[in-house]
Amino acid sequence: MSDVPPVLALDALADRAAELDSADPLAHVRDRFATDHTVYLDGNSLGALPTAVLPRLTDVVQREWGELRIRSWEESGWWTAPERIGDRIAPLVGAAPGQVVVGDSTSVNVFKALVAAVRMAPEDRDEILVDAATFPTDGYIAASAARLTGRTVRAVPADAIAEAAGDRTAVALVNHVDYRTGRLYDLPAVTAALHAAGALAVWDLCHSAGALPVTLDAAGVDLAVGCTYKYLNGGPGAPAYLYVRAEHQPRFDSPLPGWNSHADPFAMADEYVAAEGAPRGRVGTPEILSLLALDAALDVWDGVAIADVRAKSLGLTDFFLECVAAAAPAQRLRPVTPVPHAERGSQVSLSCADAGGMMRELTARGVVGDYRRPDVLRFGFTPLYTRYTDAWRAARVLADILEERPHTRPDAHPDTPAGIRADAPAGGEREGTP
Repeated sequence: MSDVPPVLALDALADRAAELDSADPLAHVRDRFATDHTVYLDGNSLGALPTAVLPRLTDVVQREWGELRIRSWEESGWWTAPERIGDRIAPLVGAAPGQVVVGDSTSVNVFKALVAAVRMAPEDRDEILVDAATFPTDGYIAASAARLTGRTVRAVPADAIAEAAGDRTAVALVNHVDYRTGRLYDLPAVTAALHAAGALAVWDLCHSAGALPVTLDAAGVDLAVGCTYKYLNGGPGAPAYLYVRAEHQPRFDSPLPGWNSHADPFAMADEYVAAEGAPRGRVGTPEILSLLALDAALDVWDGVAIADVRAKSLGLTDFFLECVAAAAPAQRLRPVTPVPHAERGSQVSLSCADAGGMMRELTARGVVGDYRRPDVLRFGFTPLYTRYTDAWRAARVLADILEERPHTRPDAHPDTPAGIRADAPAGGEREGTP
């Protein structure tokens, strides 16, 4: 295929995309979302809008808030929403009921989980391990937790965390999927290695939950956090969730003991007594509007098996990588997402010169992804609504843009894997959220 012009090579794959879509067992789920003609490949930053959300929020605002008002805390189930919605998320992360609570941001939940984990660890375990290339906030939070608890932070490459844990390690904060490269890490194996070293494991599931199987209970994970606005489609600013393994809940000592996590919240007691179970992870008044938007968004999972989601995710990313190979030579678009399925999340990252300019041009032509400095284009594949024809169209537009642009090579950074600078900052125009 190397002697065939990219446009012709890609056009030869169009029929296969249509065939794959016609055989897709999840094709009907796309109808549960508000979609248009845009190729939306940024669900790893912000998921699409489920159609059930607007009527649900309209009822919440007009009837539950507008008519029932304060009565809705009891009559509409507002007070118990964090646990009830947590139990809806639980199957998506491989957890039994009663271990997931929804509320606060991912950053706040990372802080709660890390400090609580350190407080559960023996006093002589004085270090917190973090992924050296983690999303910056996780690193900031880990440093703050270390200052608060008198520990130190040691940053190591993600693939070395299991081996790095030793008799001084209290806890490791680990990303299930790397937000830049889309690399998937072995949650059961890393958790087992940390436990063998006597350390606790806190997993960040932001880029995995809702896109691939997560096995928190089966793997013996201690604590986990995740956002709900990516693959769970909860909407911008949707509250995050906190998983605390049932056996750890009696010892979960939150650094943010709010009235909502009190054993008797309305006693207004001077002394704090923690509630039993998952409510220990709560802090203040729940974010009702965003919570109930998330509740409605989770309806899209009715009748959907996560195994089917994973199979389609791998199929989509395989097909997109094939299309990219046809679209351009490797010196112009170099995949940095691992090829082996066991190491791949649900996104494809490509190293490309002028990634920011390329993404702006892609967006102008109806293909929405995002980028990370200095040279990474990110494309997130949400199997519930992304089609194989979307993957093909994205590659086709990439080929058109590259054909119009001068031939420049991606920036090379030989000191870090796949050309990604570990110190490259996030943020900026059209870079989206993590």
